[in-house]
Amino acid sequence: MKKKSLCAALAVCLAAGCVFSGCSKKEQTAAQSGGPATIQLAVWDISLSAYYTELVSSFQAANPNIKVEVIDIPAADFTQKLSVMLNGGSAVDVFFIKDGDTTRGLASRGQLADLSSYIKKDNIDLAAYNGLAERFDMDGKIVALPASTAYYVLFYNKDIFDKAGIPYPSNDLTWPQFEQLAQQLTSGSGAGKIWGAHFHSWQALVQNWAIQDGKHTIVETDYSFMKSAYEMVLRMQDAGTIRDYGAIRAGNIQYGNEFLRGGIAMLPMGFWLAAALKDRIDNGESTLNWGVATIPHPEGTPAGWTVGSVTPLAINNASKYRDAAWEFVKFVTSEEGAQIYAQHAVFPGRADAQSLAAIANVPGMPAGLADALAVENIALDRPMVDHVAEVNQMLGEEHGLILLKEVTVDQGLADMAKHAKEILGN
Repeated sequence: MKKKSLCAALAVCLAAGCVFSGCSKKEQTAAQSGGPATIQLAVWDISLSAYYTELVSSFQAANPNIKVEVIDIPAADFTQKLSVMLNGGSAVDVFFIKDGDTTRGLASRGQLADLSSYIKKDNIDLAAYNGLAERFDMDGKIVALPASTAYYVLFYNKDIFDKAGIPYPSNDLTWPQFEQLAQQLTSGSGAGKIWGAHFHSWQALVQNWAIQDGKHTIVETDYSFMKSAYEMVLRMQDAGTIRDYGAIRAGNIQYGNEFLRGGIAMLPMGFWLAAALKDRIDNGESTLNWGVATIPHPEGTPAGWTVGSVTPLAINNASKYRDAAWEFVKFVTSEEGAQIYAQHAVFPGRADAQSLAAIANVPGMPAGLADALAVENIALDRPMVDHVAEVNQMLGEEHGLILLKEVTVDQGLADMAKHAKEILGN
């Protein structure tokens, strides 16, 4: 897509307000001569994500010599359109990567600028990103920095625990202890049954617990390390402490609705659910009395090790305004940027105590949230390696067969290994 048509169709300039702007040759000339620079930023669904607007306006207030033109793309089309834009020589300077596992592909095509020299020059401490920044070290080049993240926590219904006389889950709960708690909290039958726990039908709600210790990823050629996680979920299905996978799929049961209804004691899920719970309760749609604990961990793995995804921010390797684009990356991934994310109840890539406290202080969030959200390590649910999309799809298909008991755990894991080898060419 040529620069002129791209700007006319998509560019949105965010300054004090939101106004439409074309691409000005005068502005480009000014930037080249040391005047104000104009950089183009690609995002998705900006109207649904108020933090984008605040990040841009706050950045421009702090950097009046840099103007940001926002290219807003529908979320469903973003990954494909970004690829088309970069392949076509688009003038976009900086962009969020919606699907973090596509980063390696972009890097392998030489479309991501190496940020290493900027990081060194500005003394950026990569340790502040909870082990996420190193994921973007590709062949010795840091090609992106973590802007935001989302990771799994344990939601729970305080009223169910109170009625059973059982203390709320601690932030150092193991999966065997979780399984025992679910047994103790299950009661009743039929439509009014209280389920001790709920695992949604996604493969992540089993396979994540097998990669939580950081020793493995979902792209392997031997999946025996997933056996204990599958066996736990199958035991809980047989014990009636969680719904059957088949019933969830057949009934199209929505985990958020069921939790809000008050029939689930514990729900392992991504923290993105918190904002939805808060809104539904604020709107009077539910009276749920809820809390959050750190996700349970395998025995032998420290508390605070969780699984999640990351949204990186990168610079187009073909950008003519890399220095200005870096200033935007540095701002968004800084402590100030982290506070903006946190005020919107979104985890920043730099999830430090200050930003977690800000999330905990959002009105409507439960007590003790900051402690529950403190993590030591975030294992990526999909690693940034080749063929991850194909492997992930295959694992989803085999996942269903195991939980429907159409194959044994051992056979299902062996089939996963066989198909993974075929995909990876081993």
